[in-house]
Amino acid sequence: MNRTTRPPFGPLLFFAITFALSLYFTFAAVQGDFGLFRRAEIVAESQDLRVQLATVRADVARMENLTKRLSDDYLDLDLLDERARTVLGMIRADEIVIR
Repeated sequence: MNRTTRPPFGPLLFFAITFALSLYFTFAAVQGDFGLFRRAEIVAESQDLRVQLATVRADVARMENLTKRLSDDYLDLDLLDERARTVLGMIRADEIVIR
């Protein structure tokens, strides 16, 4: 009674599939769309956007100040004079222009 036994491929196949899946999920956790590297990129981008937001807010505050100073309620004559000189190229009668 010579019985031939087959090698146990079931457990070997199970461990091979498990190992392949664990490699895939590890790679996806590090390199994927929601992985660690993408998270680092998002954090750096959010810091850049915060700096841009602070710059834009400062510009908006400056423009609001200039708008208020040129409004009908509060007219800054020095600012009005500066803008007229810059935009319209105007000068006063007592000034001499040197080019």
